[in-house]
Amino acid sequence: MGFSRSEVTKDRFLGGQLTLMQPHEGYRAGIDPVILAAAITAHPDDSVLDLGCGAGAAALCLGTRVPKLRLVGVERQADYADLARINAFENGIDMEVFTADLAALPPEVTEESFDQVIMNPPYHLPARATTSADPGREAALFEDTALATWIDAATRRLKPRGYLTVIQKAERLPEILAGMDDRLGSVLVKPLAPRTGRAAALVLVQARKGGRGAFRLAAPLILHEGTEHVGDKDSYCRDVSAILRTGAHLPLW
Repeated sequence: MGFSRSEVTKDRFLGGQLTLMQPHEGYRAGIDPVILAAAITAHPDDSVLDLGCGAGAAALCLGTRVPKLRLVGVERQADYADLARINAFENGIDMEVFTADLAALPPEVTEESFDQVIMNPPYHLPARATTSADPGREAALFEDTALATWIDAATRRLKPRGYLTVIQKAERLPEILAGMDDRLGSVLVKPLAPRTGRAAALVLVQARKGGRGAFRLAAPLILHEGTEHVGDKDSYCRDVSAILRTGAHLPLW
């Protein structure tokens, strides 16, 4: 394992149903991969590919909610890929993790097609934000591979009628839509707003390979109660709290 035991914490997700080792310093999963996992409608025996899986948060949250999935993760940072393997083992969830760049996926991945591809790509363009001193955190948060490349890699790995689901900064929605060619359709966008009356900070975008349905813009998911932050306390709305504490499913429409 790349990280020593003294360099990681054990963190509880989904109300303690899932425990993940994450580095003290570096990229640490927040609520975003948990919400991404909640948005996936999957069934036992479905195959799911998590591109850029990090320590496994999204795939393992999904695997906690839906049993008997075929889970595959790809992570280019070897230290985080090792954590994903250990986290899967320690939680009793079957997940195969490959250390690879999504632009050069191994044959074990390219020879398989998936019912679902999920991804939480880096949010920031290096030119637009202050970079991080930690290499792992910088690789997770600051884009090195274009969003269009992520979307193309995901599309190639989908089965016909399979679903791609991505969570990303709202300001980058035009890039996501521009990266979807005629292989994808039935696009649905669900904004995630921090509070009522506030602009969306994130979006969930889902598309279907071979889909022919009309574009849909769903009602926003409001994350927090109230119009402003009041004190250091949990203020998640009821639906969001159910996702984070019990692993509830998030219908996108």
